[in-house]
Amino acid sequence: MGPLGVEIVTVVQPYAARKPYQCPGCSHTIPVGVGHLVVVPEEAPDLRRHWHRGCWFKELRGRPRS
Repeated sequence: MGPLGVEIVTVVQPYAARKPYQCPGCSHTIPVGVGHLVVVPEEAPDLRRHWHRGCWFKELRGRPRS
């Protein structure tokens, strides 16, 4: 659980990745055709972000356990 409550994580398969996004974990671009994760805070859906898989799991490891 993140600072904004429960986060819904969705996998984007490479064939469905049709736009480039900037990963908030590393600030690099996730190019078209690269699988990644979409993370949506349940309490703030407007803060949806696209993450590299590795960056998201690194983010989770750095969070305190509840």
